[in-house]
Amino acid sequence: MPTIKFLKENKEVIAADGANLREKAKQNGIDIYRLRGKLINCGGYGQCGTCLVEIVEGMDNLSPKTDFELRKLKKKPDNYRLACQTLVNGEISVNTKP
Repeated sequence: MPTIKFLKENKEVIAADGANLREKAKQNGIDIYRLRGKLINCGGYGQCGTCLVEIVEGMDNLSPKTDFELRKLKKKPDNYRLACQTLVNGEISVNTKP
């Protein structure tokens, strides 16, 4: 079972292989949205791009970027992901609200 380390929150969460990063954060009381995202988030359908996170460690333990992520994150660093589009398959460390 992979562990997701939320660095800013100083919290570790155990997840099943293939768990959705946004859902695991939400289930464990970790707020991944800034103000704008709180007002207009799409509920995890990959349409708004407001659930942006920075993967500090473990990029190779995540699902490949979706087409939407590739378009939406074109001008962002390579280690940024949309939590709603990211499946966790191993140990990772995450910074929320980069």
